Amino acid sequence: MPHGNLMGISDLHVSFQENRRIVEELIPDTPDDWLIVAGDVGESPDDLRWVLGLLASRYATVVWAPGNHDLWTLRDDPVALRGEARYRHLVEICRSFGVHTPEDPYPVWSGPGGPLVVAPLFLLYDYTFRTPGAATREEALEQAYEAGVVCTDEFMLHPDPYPSREAWCRARVALTEQRLAACDPDLRMVLVNHFPLVRNPTRILRHPEFAQWCGTELTADWHTRFRAAAVVYGHLHIPRTTWYDGVRFEEVSVGYPREWRRPGHPRDVPRRIFPGGPAGD
Repeated sequence: MPHGNLMGISDLHVSFQENRRIVEELIPDTPDDWLIVAGDVGESPDDLRWVLGLLASRYATVVWAPGNHDLWTLRDDPVALRGEARYRHLVEICRSFGVHTPEDPYPVWSGPGGPLVVAPLFLLYDYTFRTPGAATREEALEQAYEAGVVCTDEFMLHPDPYPSREAWCRARVALTEQRLAACDPDLRMVLVNHFPLVRNPTRILRHPEFAQWCGTELTADWHTRFRAAAVVYGHLHIPRTTWYDGVRFEEVSVGYPREWRRPGHPRDVPRRIFPGGPAGD
């Protein structure tokens, strides 16, 4: 049996040179280490190609789930693909390096804590993580604009061919739900998604209006329903370990240099998912 580590990292944002150096310095502890990359590698396919090419050459297995930044279509990007077509293009880049994606059979981790199905997910969000005073998506967006807290996705993340990002989210949730339900019921899972599967982690956001771009209520019970041994996510740039319904949630983001340079900011990236520490055991 392999004796490696199952590690997790996200929000690499390698458009920042300081973050590129963090990626360059990522070295596995053992030849059997796996690395989960939970989205927001960068803003271009070239970013993804550089990062995954490097990491796939070092880690025994790399598992990728897309983040919102990965799906942006910037005005000066030579790859003008949008929405679903852009996502499929990123999947093909991953496959060229042997990296597992949400479109591939889920790999099984057989190291410490295993066997565990490692399931990378692509689900997006549907504006249901609203502030208490907002009864509708329109009201939530109005609050966000009034507060000056509007996610760049509104301008850069296109849902083509779906009519909206929430419609794309619902389609992805339905497809993924079927795949997870078909997994071996005797195996526990590590669920990997860029956005948290439950709303709880967003409650400490400095700007609560931003939560609507952070997930969907449709996945609120997935960590218990699909036998999660751990949930790995990013997006919030608040790396920490929390527990919900007895399930460990690991936020594994690097974040922007202005964030990780702050005194007291945890720099334990990548974070070890398995074997877990005393609480995880």
